[in-house]
Amino acid sequence: MLENCILLSLFAKENLSHMSEEQLNRYDRLINEPSNDWDIYYWATEAKPTPEEFDTDVMAMLREFAKNRNKEQRLRQPDLEYLFEPPR
Repeated sequence: MLENCILLSLFAKENLSHMSEEQLNRYDRLINEPSNDWDIYYWATEAKPTPEEFDTDVMAMLREFAKNRNKEQRLRQPDLEYLFEPPR
């Protein structure tokens, strides 16, 4: 679903390079285990409570990111060139 693609790809661009291996594993589990993409979106936007098994530090980071406190324009996924840039 487009909303998750935008949210998760922008979150990944901003956060993956700073995450520990354990956090990366929790992020991988979060984006791959739930069978319904809408669930991830609802949890991230706090429309529904996050189940205990996914309520981790990574989910807290995603919830904070979804609040978009800086009022960034988030209309499309980032270009993938960032994957080839050195970490900041």
